[in-house]
Amino acid sequence: MHVTADLHIHSTASDGDLTPGALVELAAAKGLAAISLTDHDTLSGARTALEFARRHSVRIIPGIEISAEYERGMLHILGYFPSFPEGLEDALAQVQEARRNRLPRIIAKLNSLGIMIAEADVIRIAGDAQIGRPHIAKALLKKGYVRTFDEAFLEYLGKGKRAYVEKEKMTWQKAVSLIGRHGGLPVLAHPSTLGLTDTGLKDFIGELSGAGLAGIEVHYPDHSREHITLYDRIARESGLVITGGTDFHGPGRNEVSPGDHGIDSDLLRIFSHRLGMPGIC
Repeated sequence: MHVTADLHIHSTASDGDLTPGALVELAAAKGLAAISLTDHDTLSGARTALEFARRHSVRIIPGIEISAEYERGMLHILGYFPSFPEGLEDALAQVQEARRNRLPRIIAKLNSLGIMIAEADVIRIAGDAQIGRPHIAKALLKKGYVRTFDEAFLEYLGKGKRAYVEKEKMTWQKAVSLIGRHGGLPVLAHPSTLGLTDTGLKDFIGELSGAGLAGIEVHYPDHSREHITLYDRIARESGLVITGGTDFHGPGRNEVSPGDHGIDSDLLRIFSHRLGMPGIC
């Protein structure tokens, strides 16, 4: 597949390493027709990218990634919008506040383990971004408590690890509805992280579709060929759009670059038509 659009990218507005402007330049250098910044719980990076993209041939699709309540695995809902969705950022205020409240609780756990980092250390790294565990991982790395970024999650910050704190999340019903109410397409991100059997996944996607789900992220770095075949079939049988992307966070993370995964021109044409942004290709 010749990828023309990468619809899952993170910037410094959340936990990515590159600014929105740098991502636009990188996408242009890669020859991509379109990208979507899908930062966690914020649209601030998408607004900056839209302004920067005027100097380049890359189309920017405003996007977001929202974490939803789910016991068995990890459930994220991607939202894509034909234009900047005014008012959505305000609607996410409670989720953003939950991110801020999580930081001191994680720091307290780390301190109890003899790891002397402070909230200020993390805030200096995060800057104006939505603070997340990757910023804490960078603080641990900078202070020499871990040797690699991944080690911070394996030892302390990953789910179930010694300094992990569960984040307050919205229900998936609310996440899907919120995106739809603001004129967007709600898409199930990386379904392989749900921890469901094939039959269970199909049933759950049926529930999501009934609530307004519009698509499935089929093409993704961690999806095997078998995954892609299954998710593609479910999407087509359910009348859902097919999306894809790298979940790029920065050079050296996830071992991917923008455009390594995503959708081709045919899938982009279908996606842009459903989104109400014809002519992206």
